[in-house]
Amino acid sequence: MLIPEPAWISNFRHALLRMETLVAGGSLLLLLGLIFGQVLARNFFDSSIPSADILSRYLVLYVTFFGGALAIDYDKHIRLDVIAACLPLERCRKFRPPLYLISAVVCAIFAWAAGRFWYDDWQYVAEHERWASILALVTPLGFGLLALNFLLSGLFAPRSDVPAQ
Repeated sequence: MLIPEPAWISNFRHALLRMETLVAGGSLLLLLGLIFGQVLARNFFDSSIPSADILSRYLVLYVTFFGGALAIDYDKHIRLDVIAACLPLERCRKFRPPLYLISAVVCAIFAWAAGRFWYDDWQYVAEHERWASILALVTPLGFGLLALNFLLSGLFAPRSDVPAQ
């Protein structure tokens, strides 16, 4: 059974949704512009944008993590539930909260491990590569964001279950 959502949680989720949408959409637009500029530079000027390949790799991660958080919020993410294919929709909804809470714990463990990996990398990265290491924070922060979204959707109804207001 899901907990009724207090107003401050609803406001927090709405602000989180706006931030996730802004970052995912902005990252996607920046990625498309960067790749288009890289193609133009290589084909017409026999040149390239410095560090565009590294930046585009991180932008793909930003789009992935923030887009994944949006998918969780709207209950449109990829499922690996074999049980869900065999049960009616109402029975599946009863399994959703514990599965979301388990997913939150798994993502939190991944966030912790990614944070430790990032910190170790940060200690030994060359000074001229620190900018890329800062961009690499997307991995622990992204898993943390996924854990938060799974936790909120496990405790409260996902937006797909909330009637339009």
